[in-house]
Amino acid sequence: MFRPLALFIGLRYTKAERKNGFISFISFISMMGLTLGVAVLILVLSVMNGFDRELKTRILGTVSQASVSSYEIITDWENLSQAIEKNDNKIEATAPFIHLQGMITAYGQVSGLMVSGVEPDYEKKVSIIGEHMIEGSLDDLKAGEFNIILGQSMAQKMGLNVGDKVTLVLPEASPSPAGVIPRFKRFTLVGTFSVSPEIDNLTGFVAMRDAGVLLRLPDGAQGIRLKMHNIFDAPKAAYDATQIDPRLMADDWTSTHGSLFSAIQMEKAMMGLLLFLITVVAAFNIVSSLVMLVTDKKPDIAILKTFGATPKLIMQIFMVQGMIIGVIGTVAGTILGVVLALTISDLLGFINNFFELHLFDAYFINYLPSQIKVLDVVVIVSASFLLSFLMTIYPALRASKIEPAQTLRYE
Repeated sequence: MFRPLALFIGLRYTKAERKNGFISFISFISMMGLTLGVAVLILVLSVMNGFDRELKTRILGTVSQASVSSYEIITDWENLSQAIEKNDNKIEATAPFIHLQGMITAYGQVSGLMVSGVEPDYEKKVSIIGEHMIEGSLDDLKAGEFNIILGQSMAQKMGLNVGDKVTLVLPEASPSPAGVIPRFKRFTLVGTFSVSPEIDNLTGFVAMRDAGVLLRLPDGAQGIRLKMHNIFDAPKAAYDATQIDPRLMADDWTSTHGSLFSAIQMEKAMMGLLLFLITVVAAFNIVSSLVMLVTDKKPDIAILKTFGATPKLIMQIFMVQGMIIGVIGTVAGTILGVVLALTISDLLGFINNFFELHLFDAYFINYLPSQIKVLDVVVIVSASFLLSFLMTIYPALRASKIEPAQTLRYE
């Protein structure tokens, strides 16, 4: 079988037992450093991708990706919704809403709440709430029955169970014979959901008509939510929707939650850059190990040159040596990084629960998400291979310039 001479000698050098064990140790450390650098880089970027995915699916699956609203009540919202969907193929679905702010009280507990009045059949198309119900269903929100759905965290904090009564108090005063009193209404808790602590503790859902009655509005909607096929089309789609009706005003997720996305993208870039330096340091170790190897193999190089080996062949031999370290380290790091990225959620979740560490209390999710992107892995592996190759050039050049006569004089 044909095998290039440089590859043959380079592999022989790799397999051969070296007189200087320190060189072998440095080569091993270089390989391990490269392995850990690649593995950690893949793991951390996968975790950042996971947070980005969860933010998109959970936060933007509950709040509006885009919306149009009006100061006037929109009585013909069904026709307007159809017109908006037909006008732009970037829009996946639409749903009407009425928003109000207030406080709920029960069993002596008081908490602030953002309440959304929704139509269940439409809301299911634009929101993930229906998929994250713990008890009850969005279909339980029927006009005139004054039912409410709360986040599981909110219900537990206030000691509520399905079927209990809660009072929703609006920050508006109503005159009465007894004086000015706040506006309030009793609701029945018919369901709970769990999406993220941030949403569970602040959000509630009622039937849209019940919200309108509470606010003393005519039958209709305050606005229309838009769900996009691609969330980055939201600003333009919302603006285009306002051109259908001059009463409408546009809003989208970039103004409400855009800073979260920007923060995650910035953190991903900075963490990637910092961790890439680990790989660079490991690659520099290849230089030191090869320089010492060249010094150790000077007599062999001199003999090869006396037999007619060209400087190019000598360079290739030591570049093979360096690339073997780079290839083994990169492949091992890639395998380790992918395995860790696939199991880190379960592993850290087990540690968190077993030791009761409460590691995720400060985040909008209660576990560590991870998502491997093929492009990230390809870029990391390619950069590692390139670095390994570049780090072999200087030692290989140094080996190719060794003079046989001067080296063999002292042997």
